[in-house]
Amino acid sequence: MPIHIVAPGETLSGIAAVYGIPYTLLLQINGLTPQDFPVVGQALLILFPASVYTVRTGDTLASVAADAGISQARLRQLNPQTAARPLYTGETLVTAWQQEPEAVFSVGGYIYPYIDRTLLRQTLPFLTELTVFGYGFTRAGELIPPQDAQILADLKEQQVSPILLFSSLDENGRFSSELTAYMLRTPALQRTLAEKLLAVMTEKGYAGLDIDFEYVDPALADDFAAFIRYMRERLSPEGFSVHVDLAPKTSADQSGLLYEAHDYRRIGQIADAVFLMTYEWGYTYGPPMAVAPLNQVTRVLRYAISEIPREKISLGIPNYAYDWPLPYEQGVTMAVTVGNQQAIRIAAANRAEILFDETAAAPYFYYTGGDGTARVVWFEDVRSVLSKINLARDNALQRIGYWNFMRPFAQNTALLGALLQIRKNA
Repeated sequence: MPIHIVAPGETLSGIAAVYGIPYTLLLQINGLTPQDFPVVGQALLILFPASVYTVRTGDTLASVAADAGISQARLRQLNPQTAARPLYTGETLVTAWQQEPEAVFSVGGYIYPYIDRTLLRQTLPFLTELTVFGYGFTRAGELIPPQDAQILADLKEQQVSPILLFSSLDENGRFSSELTAYMLRTPALQRTLAEKLLAVMTEKGYAGLDIDFEYVDPALADDFAAFIRYMRERLSPEGFSVHVDLAPKTSADQSGLLYEAHDYRRIGQIADAVFLMTYEWGYTYGPPMAVAPLNQVTRVLRYAISEIPREKISLGIPNYAYDWPLPYEQGVTMAVTVGNQQAIRIAAANRAEILFDETAAAPYFYYTGGDGTARVVWFEDVRSVLSKINLARDNALQRIGYWNFMRPFAQNTALLGALLQIRKNA
């Protein structure tokens, strides 16, 4: 599948004509509108339909899928717009790409319950499982639940396994290291929480538990591993999987509060799956750089593979970008979080040229803000995502996951649907 890098003077309609694909399809694949114009250096994903279908009066998603000899899930992947609205007469649907996907992967990620429902429904066709953020708890052993009922109904409809995220969220919605420490030192509280989580997962139809505890006191590393083991021993016989989120380590002795209690070898032996949080090298308070530079992600994955069975590892991919003011001043400068499609529109509005860092395998651009401040944006595009998917494939992984799906990124989902056979629930 070609990736076209926009040159000066090119138009979207002209690019579509060069490749012989419909202009509207080029826009859809890349999350663009007729009002958008291409940015010099912008990467465009090009996909070629092998067959299409024109919707007739009375057609349904089920009838079109049956006529094309594909599943409804696959038809939604090829035409994600149909996941959020009915078909209309005269609409042209893709029923196959010229290059059919080969690698079989589980694809997951994270959302908050307040996600835009249209965005959610357009994303679900490309997912195996989805983790809902998140359940907290109190010292008294009460769970603090999110508003997840509607989310779970949408997941069930599109054959996506819901995963319940459990973390140290307190009554104010903040992460609490003190609450984590108290829970890890109180076996009776762990037993109470385990039974309540089990009841919620059974009642609501969750398929698994995701344990997301960050900044755990290194002195509690043994207690943390024991807690994960206890949860798996309690939940596994009931048919629930246990996942654990891991900080991005490159060695067993890596120091720092974020890393030390995350013992890759021990946790990898206990958990059914682990999610590598391979992002945030570029972050809100840090210097401008790629959020997930490929060279750094590769170092983390190489270490993870040395400690954890490959089939358990999910490689984390970020779906967000940062916009920094320049010059960077430590302790003063703060980046603004933006979406990847939003980053392209910022570049377009400011006539910026998109550059690409080959080492980090990440795009970036400079521009001048409305207040005259110089700024730089590092983001993800089809090239950077493809490099991470290829890293996972080259290392015989079977899972990838995204933090998070709260912002649209049409290139990403189109790439997933074209490149991977995505496992779905029966």
